[in-house]
Order: sequence, then C-alpha cells, then structure tokens
Amino acid sequence: MMSTTEEDFELELRSLPGVLNVAMERTGDDVSVVTLLVYGPSISETENVARQIANLYFPSAHIVVEDANREVKPVGGGSRVVLTRAEFDASNGGCEVELEYFGRSGVGVTGSGPLIGGAEATLAALRELGFEIPFTLLAVTNVTALRNWPVIVTLRSLEDGTDRFGVAQADDDVLAAARATLDALNRAILSRG
Repeated sequence: MMSTTEEDFELELRSLPGVLNVAMERTGDDVSVVTLLVYGPSISETENVARQIANLYFPSAHIVVEDANREVKPVGGGSRVVLTRAEFDASNGGCEVELEYFGRSGVGVTGSGPLIGGAEATLAALRELGFEIPFTLLAVTNVTALRNWPVIVTLRSLEDGTDRFGVAQADDDVLAAARATLDALNRAILSRG
C-alpha cells in the first residue's frame, strides 16, 4: 500500500510534460528507484525536474528515464498493456482506443465524446483483452479548459466503493483520458497480468 507521501510524489511526477508512466521500487519503507516513461521533445528537461521533485520527497531515490520516442519493448515478452492508438472522430462524436497485450490487440469504441469516450473506450478495450474490470467510471475531468493540461479519471470499485484516480497529460483529450484510465487501473488490475 502506498503512503500519502508516495501518492503525492507520483502525482507530481505524472503531471510533468510527456510522462506516460511512473513506476516505483521500494527498499524497506523508502522509494529507492523511480522509472519514468517519457514521450516528447523535452525528455532531458523532464528528467531534470523529476530529479528536483524526487529530492523533495525521497532524496536517495535513483531516477531512471525510458525514452518512449523510441520503440519500447515491454519487459517479460509483452506483459504490459500498451496504448497503441486513441482517436476521436468529430463527425460522429465517437472514440476508438486500441491496446496491445501479449501481442493481442483489443479495441474499444464508444460515442461519448473525447473525454468520457476516451475512458469508456479504454475500459472496453481492456475487457476485450480479457481483463475483469471491477470498477465503474465515475468522472473524467480536465484540470483546466486549456490544452496540454492533465486529465483526471475517477473509477469507483464495485467491490468496496472506494475510488481510484488516474492522471495523464496529452495533446488531445481522448489520448489523455485513455492514459489516465490506464493510470487509475495500473496497480489495481494491470499489474496482476
């Protein structure tokens, strides 16, 4: 179980430009290694800011940055769900999200607009891949009305009523919503494989 400090630390890292995923390794009660998957032109700048943030929370943590601009091969023969496509069709208001897992593709399609649709389509694609998702979509919210600001997805557990939050940032709403949905499920479902 993550501490409030670790959750705050992870949230700050996930809100940095280009950060797609954050993974933390512990040694005892301390975070020892933080791995960031970063996409975009300013990876070294994002890495520098991540190191500054880490110094505030866990000064001894080692920061590792993986460049998502190059093809990233998942560890363990494809054991990580990979977001391969997220699109919004303005003519019909539909979203389509494609995920890959162990070489299989799952596609989710909804007609709910870019924010809610991106989250719903991601959940549908996960179900098509065989994941049981014991959550319902509660909310999808832009932090602000401006582009390139984080999107927050809230999922409510069908088992105990607790909420899970995912945060992501992208150039368009459907991509940000898809990434935030995967972020919300990352430790709950997707890490079980």
